[in-house]
Parts: sequence; structure tokens; C-alpha cells
Amino acid sequence: MKKNSGLLYAFGAYSLWGFIPLYWKLMPNVGAVDILFYRIIWSLVFMVIFLLISRKVPVFVKETKQLLKSKRDTMAIIAAAIFISINWGVFIYTVNSGHVQQGSLGYYINPLFNVLAAAIYLKEPLTRTAKIATLCAFAGVVLLTVQTGVFPWASIILAGSFCMYGLTKKRLQLSAVTGITLETLIIAPFGLIYLFFFSEAGFMGYDTTTNLLAMGAGIVTAIPLLLFANAAKRLSYVTLGFVQYVNPTIMLFLAIFLFHEPYGLSQFAAFSFIWLGILIFIIGNLIQVKHTMKPPVKPKSD
Repeated sequence: MKKNSGLLYAFGAYSLWGFIPLYWKLMPNVGAVDILFYRIIWSLVFMVIFLLISRKVPVFVKETKQLLKSKRDTMAIIAAAIFISINWGVFIYTVNSGHVQQGSLGYYINPLFNVLAAAIYLKEPLTRTAKIATLCAFAGVVLLTVQTGVFPWASIILAGSFCMYGLTKKRLQLSAVTGITLETLIIAPFGLIYLFFFSEAGFMGYDTTTNLLAMGAGIVTAIPLLLFANAAKRLSYVTLGFVQYVNPTIMLFLAIFLFHEPYGLSQFAAFSFIWLGILIFIIGNLIQVKHTMKPPVKPKSD
């Protein structure tokens, strides 16, 4: 039962993330930086309301006090807030500039970035399948660059920033609710300064529909994060590894069939290398888990 509910949470989170380009497309007259800061500010408002309704304010205060006792942990949560803001900003810009495929590519290769980061920073051994998978994905990126004549910077920044976000948060002992609230709280003042003093439209200076959509950005941001936090508690890392590809797959279908972005044989060939890398990576993980779960062989008695 616990696993089934975990799968529902996971599919819910990754499906919402997959369809979120549709939401950003509803605000074509709002700049990417403005949308980013509205997303952060209204996410903070939503999280504060959630803390009050769920009566988790004491938990938030306790965890925050504990965090502030460590300068290293304080710097880590600030870094996490910066990394996730970069990720959100680049993604919004990518979607609204008509390059949803690049967003999809970024989230396809993100797990491979995670493996490389773990090997470099956490000194975790890099398996043979992980090396092969990474080479396949690298070949796909190179092929895509050669065919289009443009290096997919947005995809690399998306994968890299989300990877660094996860790596930074790995050391923090925070609940998901506290983490999200603090991250948005750190960036929100900069967002308010920008929107009040530098944005052409000013703070909430759009028509009623657009203003409501800007406020809703907080809800569409916070809900999948909370769903993911519940899924992570109930599912194994391997299971989450499978479900996470729902997100970029939905994005890719939206890019091709709804937004009609160019997608010919050349793009398919490049993505095929990336999909092959992902397949090898998944198979490698399954084999590793199978070996880990295999019971030890009992020695024969004389």
C-alpha cells in the first residue's frame, strides 16, 4: 500500500513537471525573469499558508534554528536557493523562447550528471555501465550540436544546476517543507526589489488574468515539490529513477506535437544516443540492486 501511494505521488509530481511548460506558455507577454520572481514570491506565500494550515510552523522554526547554528549549512541552503533559481529561470526562458526540446534534453541527461557529480565530489565509484551511459549521452549531445550548429547550453545548465542543487541539499537535514520555504525566502527579497524597481510592468502590473496566473505560479511550483517529497519517503531510489523520465518524455511530446518544434531524423538520431545511454544506465542500476539484494551463500557444513 505504501509503495502504491508512493508511485501515485511520484507520477503526480513528474507529470505536473512535464506539463508545466503549458502554464508558462499562458504568459507570453511576461518576461522570463519576471515569471521567475513571481514563481518564487508566490511559492513562498503558498508555503507559509501551508505551514500554518498543516501546523508545521514549530517544525520549521526548530529546523531553521538548527540550520543557522552551522555556517556551512547556512551557506549550503543559500547555494541551493541560487541553484534552483537558476534552474527555474533557464527553464522558463527555454520554454517561452520556443525550445521545449532543450528543456526535455536537460532533464533526460540530469541523472547522468548526478552520477558524475557523485563520482567527483562524493568519491563514489563510477560503474562500467555508468561510464558507457555517460559516453552515449555525450555522443548524443555532440551529434545534436553538429546537426543544429548550436551547442545546447540551456540543456547543460538545466542538468548541471539541478544536479548541484541536489548535491548541495544532500548534506542538509531538512524536511521538504522547511527546505522549500527557506529557499524561496532567501530569493524572494531580490525578486521584490526587481519587480518593484526594475520590471517594466512593475509588481503585478498586468491585466487581471495575467496577475492571477502569476499568483498561480506559486501553486504549480509548490504542489509537485510536495508530492515528490512524499514519493521519496515511500519509494526506493531505483523506482524513482524510472519514474523521473516521465517528466522529459511529456515535455518532448509537447514540443513535437503541440508546439510543433522542428524534430526530424537528425534530432531523433541524437536523442536515440541519449535514450540508449539512459537504458544502459537503468539496466546497470537494476543489476546492481539485484546483486545487493541477493542473499549471501551459506558455507557448506562438513
